[in-house]
Amino acid sequence: MIGMSSYAGVMESLMNSAEEQQPSSPLANSRSNKQESSESQKPNGVCGFVLVHAGAGYHSESKAKEYKHVCKRACQRVCSLYGCYLQTNNAVDQLKAGALAVEAVAAALVELEDSPFTNAGMGSNLNLSGEIECDASIMDGKSLHYGAVGAIRGIKNPVLVANRLLSEAQKGKLSAGRIPPCFLVGRGAHDWAVSHGIPPCPSEKMATKFSLSAYKRNKRKMELAEKMDSGHNQTKKRRQSSENENGSGCLDTVGAVVVDLEGNVAAAVSSGGLAMKHAGRVGQAAHYGCGCWAENARNMNPYSTAVSTSGCGEHLIRTMLARECSAAVQSEDAHQALLEAMQNKFISSPFLASEDRVLGGVIVLRCCRCVENQPSQNIQGILVEFLWSHTTESMCVGYMSAQDSKAKTHISRLPPGTVPGQSLAIEGGVCRLMSVVE
Repeated sequence: MIGMSSYAGVMESLMNSAEEQQPSSPLANSRSNKQESSESQKPNGVCGFVLVHAGAGYHSESKAKEYKHVCKRACQRVCSLYGCYLQTNNAVDQLKAGALAVEAVAAALVELEDSPFTNAGMGSNLNLSGEIECDASIMDGKSLHYGAVGAIRGIKNPVLVANRLLSEAQKGKLSAGRIPPCFLVGRGAHDWAVSHGIPPCPSEKMATKFSLSAYKRNKRKMELAEKMDSGHNQTKKRRQSSENENGSGCLDTVGAVVVDLEGNVAAAVSSGGLAMKHAGRVGQAAHYGCGCWAENARNMNPYSTAVSTSGCGEHLIRTMLARECSAAVQSEDAHQALLEAMQNKFISSPFLASEDRVLGGVIVLRCCRCVENQPSQNIQGILVEFLWSHTTESMCVGYMSAQDSKAKTHISRLPPGTVPGQSLAIEGGVCRLMSVVE
């Protein structure tokens, strides 16, 4: 395991190998790969920022282009949207149109779910029964409402169901004073979605050639393993081999965090779960405080924060990592705070003491308002700090402000020689979003 004194070396290695433009204005006391967008400093009536991830796991060099393209599309290209839930084309278009953060973050997730390269929505991992069951959740930092679905079948975009649960809950109590649901699972979640106008999608149409071939390959491995010697050493050897071959590569949950024109934040996450999982298993993507978290600045919290996680669901559930990271970055130095949270609350968590490798990743956004008096006008700005960190071999991210012409993407990787699940990488940037106060 990398000690605290070694992180500087890790960060220098990551900075030297970064695939995107090098930082021009790092935050004070931060050793990470920080980048400040010059386009985002122009006073403008447009404001907003989105950061997405295509999972923490393993992203091969041969497929790097596809993963980056998925993240770019989630930020800036046309999404496949349902009915009246999301009126504009993509996350940034919605921010430019003045949409709330929760609408924009849902738009980003729809695009990520529709990609055959991600383990969410279309092309998700198949379970032991050869079925696709998905988890998703979304949280609105302004209202603190949350919506989630778990082990839902036959719905192409589970995040839309989670978002609809959130919006319905905001309307207040149901007839006879009943409390509206915020989290539904299985058949009940599917039926609720259909009754609220979200069309079903046959499971066979959600599987892709890639997910089907992966299922058949994993099934053969399981059948072979069951025929082998069941001795302790053999079992342990097989388990470690399986983790090396498939483990980190199957953890590609997707997610996004957003801040809008008004400074509201939102977060969302969606996943098809672990390959060959038991039917009915619900991962972190649906659990409160584990898959995502969003909270506007209020009371004793000076910053608005939004977090989305990826990785081994059981590890993320037992540590409630999304909420832990959100609380941590209320400290003055967000980079140092996130680094310590990933080390102390995740890798070295007493709740995961029995685990050899702790696999996961997070994207984090925090922001605060600032007003600058100019000779002729008042400029209202939002200072956005965004970070990602992971213990897996790699993590693919993309980000864009509503004032940028195109999205930026990056595949973050652990330095050579480090051990996934026992080491971590952390990078990020800073963006100033400006608008004229009339």
